[in-house]
Amino acid sequence: MMDNSIPQKRIPVKIHRNVCLIRCADASTALEITSRKTLSEHLLGQLDDRTILVRHDRLQTVLEELQKSELHPRLV
Repeated sequence: MMDNSIPQKRIPVKIHRNVCLIRCADASTALEITSRKTLSEHLLGQLDDRTILVRHDRLQTVLEELQKSELHPRLV
């Protein structure tokens, strides 16, 4: 039985399909990536201060741009 005295909280949820994640070593690297104009159109958002959502069909473009910036992403 549920206790009606406790208010129910709703957590907003957004579902993305076919996305890739960039997991950065620290929050400052993630901020650097999200601040770049050349990458902003390919990014969907952030899950937390170190994890960035990338459009699946734009992954190769993002990887190339990161390599040009000497950030050297590692694919998992």
